[in-house]
Amino acid sequence: MTYARTIPDRSHDLSQPLEKLGPDETMKANSDQLRGTIAKGLLDEITSAVPGDDIKLMKFHGVYQQDDRDIRDERRRQKLEPAYTFMARVRLPGGVLTPAQWLKLDELGRAYGGETLRLTTRQTFQFHRVLKRNLRPLMRGLHEVLLDTRAACGDDSRGVMCSVNPQLSALHAQVSALAKQASDHAIPKTGAYQEIWYGEERKSVTGAEEPLYGRTYMPRKFKIGFVIPPINDIDVYAQDLGFIAIIAEGKLQGFNVAIGGGMGRTDQAPHTYPRLADVIGFIGVEHVLATVDAVMMVQRDYGDRVDRGRARFKYTIDDKGLDWIKTEIEARLGFALQPARAYEFTSNGDQLGWTRGEDGREHCTLFIENGRVINRDDWPIMDGLREIARVHEGTFRVTPNQNLVIADIAPAARAGIEKLIKQFGLGRLHSGSGLRLNSMACVALPTCGLAMAESERYLPSLVGKIEAILAAHGLAEEPITIRMTGCPNGCSRPYIAEIGLTGRAPGKYNLYLGGGFHGQRLNKMVLENVAEPAILELLEQVIARFAAERLPNERFGDFAIRAGFVAEVTEGRSFND
Repeated sequence: MTYARTIPDRSHDLSQPLEKLGPDETMKANSDQLRGTIAKGLLDEITSAVPGDDIKLMKFHGVYQQDDRDIRDERRRQKLEPAYTFMARVRLPGGVLTPAQWLKLDELGRAYGGETLRLTTRQTFQFHRVLKRNLRPLMRGLHEVLLDTRAACGDDSRGVMCSVNPQLSALHAQVSALAKQASDHAIPKTGAYQEIWYGEERKSVTGAEEPLYGRTYMPRKFKIGFVIPPINDIDVYAQDLGFIAIIAEGKLQGFNVAIGGGMGRTDQAPHTYPRLADVIGFIGVEHVLATVDAVMMVQRDYGDRVDRGRARFKYTIDDKGLDWIKTEIEARLGFALQPARAYEFTSNGDQLGWTRGEDGREHCTLFIENGRVINRDDWPIMDGLREIARVHEGTFRVTPNQNLVIADIAPAARAGIEKLIKQFGLGRLHSGSGLRLNSMACVALPTCGLAMAESERYLPSLVGKIEAILAAHGLAEEPITIRMTGCPNGCSRPYIAEIGLTGRAPGKYNLYLGGGFHGQRLNKMVLENVAEPAILELLEQVIARFAAERLPNERFGDFAIRAGFVAEVTEGRSFND
């Protein structure tokens, strides 16, 4: 079936009135395609910040303005401005990079990013504590190794994710290449980035500078991911647009298309909620980029541009109806989606340690707790990875679980890599429990302006206390997913975890239980705005009964529901089901 009707463009371009739109939409429309006054603000030496709307516009360039909240009150007492710095996020489709790129990231992190690198839950790197005067040197350093930060934040297509399964070498290469094509295809086309950060002259363009985005870009961020079953490492149901690879006899047949996932919510705002994506059909490989365009156009044209709290694609789907949205997507494609094909997920974690791919090359996946690459006392993790990058001839792959794969190692080179892993103590990274090895946290305090509680700095100690409870019940090695954020926005995807925690205030969290082990089910809140003693007390009850009453091969999240600690949770769609 094909569609011949004309598709209206509701992208709020030059012909569209802006009076009824939200202030952010007006700001984008008047930004001269994301240029604003960023270039001028970077030259102002009187302040460490950037002015006005440029703070929001810089997000489209992959940059967030932040300040050190540990010393905010003290600086206020001294009548000083906050200690402003910036976070810069690299665009790294599928998380794949070369050793030369790793060495440049290491160099830039040491020079401008507080001597650390942060692996993110979307398979890329963040630099924190970058001073305003160092932003351009950082960007130009990335450019030297063909990296950039374009569209790593902002109301656009964010970094495109891709499964990391070292054993499926050929499939990974094929799907990873598609993820990069999708990223390059969907990022903004404005020349603002090159002009501001590289000093290039503005070039004249024929026609619209942003053929897809128009003047107002997307209503909110838009996340895309590619996954290869049976491992749902990217949490495909948390993506606005997910492509689920369908494999037959080792060959890629095409993709099931999933739409409408998203983790963010706002406390005390029940009209906001996390949602899992719906699978709406199947496409061939040749239709991937057309599907990206069609789905993004529907959200561009119908997403809420007045209430940003309801502007994600998941709300557009729930407001308009899934069938209506699917019809609109098919109209833009010009053909109907095929029926979805069978697939199965079994986990969403990483296989740590050494594996061999189907092509005979070796891979070693290292657990990086909360993605933090840093030299610690007597444990120089950052130095060790730099030394590996100096001799490694394959690639590195950042996983969606904030871990790192030293990938594509020739069998003859394995001994040399193993020697360096031992020399720098990188093997110690795997010494944690099943809980710790399946844990994730966002950065939160002190740099994130949205955080209401600790996350990265607190989760390791909380995990240690839960580990003691697990060990007392003979469950030290039991793999249980636990994820924490410092606010309800869900950057570490806590609403999918078997144990989820989101910050409400200093030392206070909401506790969620009952998520699916392979990302197929949302959890539900069981405690609200509580401190550590209440969290541990309830978890001890659940863990004790789990140890005594679990069924063979039953997962912790499944047990929490069956045992009545959590009300029955729907497998699929919304937080409120």
